[in-house]
Amino acid sequence: MTAFDGTSALCRILLVEDDAGDALLVEELLLDTDLDHELAHCRTLGEARETLAAAPADCVLLDLHLPDASGVGAVTALLKAAGDAAVIVLTGLAESQAGVEALAAGAQDYLVKGKVEPELLQRAVRYAMHRKQAERANANLQAGKLRAEENARLERGLLPAPILRSPEVVATSRYFPGRQQALLGGDFLDVVETSDGQVHAVIGDVSGHGPDAAALGVCLRIAWRSLTLGGHRGAELLDLLEQMHIAERSADDLFTTCTLITLDRTRGTAVLHLAGHHAPLLTSHGHTRELAIEHGVALGIAPGLHKWPATVVPLPPSGSLHLYTDGLVEGHVDQSADRLGVEGLLAIMDACGGTDAGTHLDRILDEVRIRNAGRHTDDLAVLRLDWSGLPTVPAQRARLVVR
Repeated sequence: MTAFDGTSALCRILLVEDDAGDALLVEELLLDTDLDHELAHCRTLGEARETLAAAPADCVLLDLHLPDASGVGAVTALLKAAGDAAVIVLTGLAESQAGVEALAAGAQDYLVKGKVEPELLQRAVRYAMHRKQAERANANLQAGKLRAEENARLERGLLPAPILRSPEVVATSRYFPGRQQALLGGDFLDVVETSDGQVHAVIGDVSGHGPDAAALGVCLRIAWRSLTLGGHRGAELLDLLEQMHIAERSADDLFTTCTLITLDRTRGTAVLHLAGHHAPLLTSHGHTRELAIEHGVALGIAPGLHKWPATVVPLPPSGSLHLYTDGLVEGHVDQSADRLGVEGLLAIMDACGGTDAGTHLDRILDEVRIRNAGRHTDDLAVLRLDWSGLPTVPAQRARLVVR
């Protein structure tokens, strides 16, 4: 058995043939072709597996009658070990049906011994490798389509269309996953308007990354929408979400931070609950500031504690609230090791202009990502709620101040 040296850019051909005479004939035919090739010869399927494991081939010429395998079974077994190599089956004069069956099993071509000329062999090898490349490209395309379909379903789960009937309230969101080549992570958000005219919003962040975090995020987002439309509010709603989190999480150390907001357009106020999450940012008259909100514990950290105090915020007649996950503020600043933080984000938000909410968010995120330069890879989600036409709320009616 000869082996490939693994360093050549030649067409690497593996001949699997136990008959020495037939093997010599194939070797001479290859020498008469224009193929710039490197040939290895194995006498059994077992030797072929060892050779392919040590150095992959571009094309395998396979005899259907080997000491340790024969027929379609030999083709199937070799295909498992061949990787990206094209497979051409060598059949006898009376085995044309065996060649057809080999093609059905996955071989790229078959040749009849005794009827092979150098030109035919050269053409068969080249065409077989091209067909294998086309099959591989098609398989990758199909896999890409499946991933796109899965990600589309995941996107609908994590980032659904808001349910808003009032034109005075507009929701705008942006999302960037932290993982390379991923579309979505464990962050989620949603907005719904209930029949009483109140607008409810949530943003959340499941700890960890990957499909488990994303799946749990989808579960919690759907649960939040269902429970909110069903009339559950505040601490009671968070308690139910925590029960869902514990029941559905894949590991005991997973937790979820989130912010709940209920915007009452009649009263001109918002009721907020923080579960281990960042406080929202309020923008009014071109200036943005962080709201001073009472904090509660993240879901899954201390089950049964039920510490999620409510904070009532007076809202200006027109303005916007920005809810975000920690990927927005935990990135680095330029070349330093410092984190952007809330103060850095506020400066960016006031400096970035925009003719509309979407443009403003895009400019903010572009600036944050430029400064970070890819050094922080957490998921990043932002939800912006804009409103207009709210009544003015007297200061004494508020239970909180803004700073």
